[in-house]
Amino acid sequence: MNWMDKLERKIGRYAIPRIYRYFVAAIIIGYLMVLVGRVVPLFSVLLSWLSFSPYDILHGQIWRLLTWIFIPNNGLDVFVIIFLMCVLMWGSSIEMMLGTFRTNVFLIGGVLLSDIGGLLIYAISYAVLGMGIPVQLTTYYLMLTMLMALAICMPEGEVRLWFVLPIKMKWMLVIELVYLFYEVYVIFSNVRVQLGSATALMVTTIYASQIVFALLNMALFFFFAKRRVSHKQKKRQKEFKQQFSNPRPGSGITKHKCAICGRTELDDPSLTFRYCSKCVGNKEYCQEHLFTHTHITSM
Repeated sequence: MNWMDKLERKIGRYAIPRIYRYFVAAIIIGYLMVLVGRVVPLFSVLLSWLSFSPYDILHGQIWRLLTWIFIPNNGLDVFVIIFLMCVLMWGSSIEMMLGTFRTNVFLIGGVLLSDIGGLLIYAISYAVLGMGIPVQLTTYYLMLTMLMALAICMPEGEVRLWFVLPIKMKWMLVIELVYLFYEVYVIFSNVRVQLGSATALMVTTIYASQIVFALLNMALFFFFAKRRVSHKQKKRQKEFKQQFSNPRPGSGITKHKCAICGRTELDDPSLTFRYCSKCVGNKEYCQEHLFTHTHITSM
């Protein structure tokens, strides 16, 4: 039993069922606030009070540690709607396989890790560049890693890419990883062109931090959720296998028996036994009769 199993036994009853629906609902509310904010500026101001801002968080606006999940990643279009529909399906599948508590740990852990990482990057950028640069956090990449987590849980499963092309989940995992690394490469290329090499790495890290946080959260989740076997358990498993792989002395049970002379490994432990490929019925012979016996061609 690992620490996550122990934690589930203690606080598992407080887990939120279908928590992924609340994340999707938050994104939808964020998009609605953007649309309404074009007509009523008050909603745009309200949305700005929900974004992740380390400076404001350090000055008492601690609600921003959670409310940034309302911030949309980009404009609303048909692809975003399809993506959110897919998130609901991925979340349902993950919760069925991992359980409600672990799904909570995956998503809430991703939010907390992003909070910690965003604050650290703000502090580091302040120390290196002389000014703190806030990370623009959204849940887009966190929800995207739900598909990757699903692929890790069922690599041989099949999904239809864009509802048309059938593809195995393990290949979807590879495609998503290539896509994310390509995005990091594009960010680095753009920043390197606009800025000098001294600050390019720092700025690239800030812009690509959302991707890093999401991938790190997924890696940590599966690392700590893995069931580990202690040294004592491994020793007991080894002894158990040895007991059943070799007959107990005096039990009269043998693994090998010559079809000609009837000798077994209990009669002479140095005997070697082999099956004859030319005999019908999987006949086994000792080393003395393996090449001298008459082949049995019929039962």
